[in-house]
Amino acid sequence: MHYETFTAGDGCELAFQTSLLLDWPDLDSDQERYATCILLLHGFSGSSWYFTRNFDALSQKHWVVAPDMRGHGRSGHNSARGGYHVARLATDLRELLTHLRRRTDRASTRFIPVGCSIGAAILWTHIELFGESEFAGFVFVDQAPLQDRSIFGAWDETRAHRGCYDEKSLLAAQEGWVSRPEETHRALVAECLGYRYHPLRTDGVSDEQARQDEEFFTAVSAKCNGEWLAKLLADHTRYDHREAIEGITLPTLVMAGRRSGCFPLAGMAEIVERIRKGRGGTLDGKVEMSVFDSGHWLFYEEPERFNREVLAFVKRCAYAATMRRQ
Repeated sequence: MHYETFTAGDGCELAFQTSLLLDWPDLDSDQERYATCILLLHGFSGSSWYFTRNFDALSQKHWVVAPDMRGHGRSGHNSARGGYHVARLATDLRELLTHLRRRTDRASTRFIPVGCSIGAAILWTHIELFGESEFAGFVFVDQAPLQDRSIFGAWDETRAHRGCYDEKSLLAAQEGWVSRPEETHRALVAECLGYRYHPLRTDGVSDEQARQDEEFFTAVSAKCNGEWLAKLLADHTRYDHREAIEGITLPTLVMAGRRSGCFPLAGMAEIVERIRKGRGGTLDGKVEMSVFDSGHWLFYEEPERFNREVLAFVKRCAYAATMRRQ
């Protein structure tokens, strides 16, 4: 994996990691691997480095691209011009796809995005604003379609985010990101790693490994501007994607962490139910839900299983795309 950058429509420079070079010598010699691109979309306050345990396995046969979202990692953010909205991040994703197609001169590349946490919300917003024609399938990882509780659809504590779910809890979270960033970064780790949020005697994680994990994730979060994150959180937590999800027609895999400190399993199951509703009560074998024994960052805690299931799903998407063309 190596870094490249491109400039978004508003002049903001955005970074991404890619497993394959975008220069012509490599394109000419390895066309097959550019046919399918797995897009790894990280979560709130993260970066592309969240997927350090996934890059190698996923890139053996496929092109892997992992962007640093605006305001995260090595990507910039134009504080004076806003940009702290999920819709802006969805537009950045669309512009990244355009950049990748232009650089590789490949209109036929199948993009299969893996949206983790807010990465899933960005995909749902992309679907609502621009449709799903750019993609061959979707993987949504441990993100409910609405974080806040709501009077609509019986959306209570059984489905909403466990810690940030209304105005009062949002204000407390914002204050933490702005005034107590280090404490907030460490609290995030305790919430998102399953062995920290709901420890079991069978976990087998040493104190040293736990320390390394915490330092890894807090270092990634520390690259973000706390005030900018706090503003993004306000938009993210109120954004209701439930109706937009009903428009999904492509193969979909929902991954959920049984020990997630962020969402109850029922919140992720709502994605499947909404897709079923949009298809008139049927799923046609195109949608499935996989429950992991870890937490919100299940791709990090159970990387072998995560990698295996993503690769199997990519294979099914490629087959489905071939059938649609026939």
